[in-house]
Amino acid sequence: MRFGTFTFSVSHDHKQDHDVIDNSMREVLLAEEIGMHAVWLTEHHFDGGVAYADPVVFGAAVAARTRKVRIGFAVVEMAMHHPVRLAAQTALLDHLSHGRLTVGIGRGSAYNEYEYIGFGLAMEDARDMLPEAEELLVKAWTGEDVRHEGRFWKGSFPMLRPQPYQKPHPPIVRACISDGSAMEMASIGRPILIGIEAADTLKDRLQRYGETMLGAGFTEGEVEAALDETWCQRGLYVTETDEEAEEPARVHLKRYRDFIMEARVKYNPGSILAPDPKSPVNPNAGKVSARDQYEHAFLAGSPKRVSEQIAELRDAGVRNLMLNVNVGEMPQDKVEASMKLFGEKVLPKFT
Repeated sequence: MRFGTFTFSVSHDHKQDHDVIDNSMREVLLAEEIGMHAVWLTEHHFDGGVAYADPVVFGAAVAARTRKVRIGFAVVEMAMHHPVRLAAQTALLDHLSHGRLTVGIGRGSAYNEYEYIGFGLAMEDARDMLPEAEELLVKAWTGEDVRHEGRFWKGSFPMLRPQPYQKPHPPIVRACISDGSAMEMASIGRPILIGIEAADTLKDRLQRYGETMLGAGFTEGEVEAALDETWCQRGLYVTETDEEAEEPARVHLKRYRDFIMEARVKYNPGSILAPDPKSPVNPNAGKVSARDQYEHAFLAGSPKRVSEQIAELRDAGVRNLMLNVNVGEMPQDKVEASMKLFGEKVLPKFT
């Protein structure tokens, strides 16, 4: 198995943004030191959900200060970026990192309308924009005498400079919230990023993902390659004993979820909560989502317990884990102690 840190840097207080950003870089450097395969950066705006906000700029700083760890986006909110500009930025970042870049893309938040408003966009256009954005991104990375006449973008240019370091371009993965979107990506052979789901749900989804690829005409080798680049998410908190982990993990998971929901109430138009079909606040949900349940959201406890939890996910077909090592602004010393324990006593068992 391979492991990466998911650098989702919540900052409740804008006066603390600088410290949170600094701590995020400390987590990145420690991830490389303990032998993680990747660092995954994300994008959110205006609410402090991600203190560094821009994964491309932060990724350039990561490239300058690391040597081995891959740099992934989980994800770039494509609606907020001109695809040609993003192609130029990521091609440069691919060179700065000597080919360590993986470009994860998604439409943008499904619930935070205020992010789109801030960029002068209509939230309802985001889904329609994504296929064209990816098409133009790849065309810019790989084409000569590029001409594009689309619904959302039009333009022409002789060739992108620099061309990407990786050929034909950096790997692309897609974030998939729903089962349907995961199967849609399987039908075109695109590796995916999966959020927090129960182990049995992951097992079923990954199995059907492979079956869908085979049904679409891909070879078994191509299915294996796509599954090797598919990542699943969990929180991580490793302590010397099981008892030390549970209460802090539960408290900070609630703090994180409360922060996200409060931002939606506060900043969405008319203070109306954007509907989250999996949220317990939605009367149509019927059940609490896995991401809100400590048992599913976290790998937490002693090294032995965390190893058992990872083994369960491995047996469900998970090959790569994207680990949020700092859920809900945990104390930095606790975060780093957890990462070091993971690196010393857990990670070697699976790599």
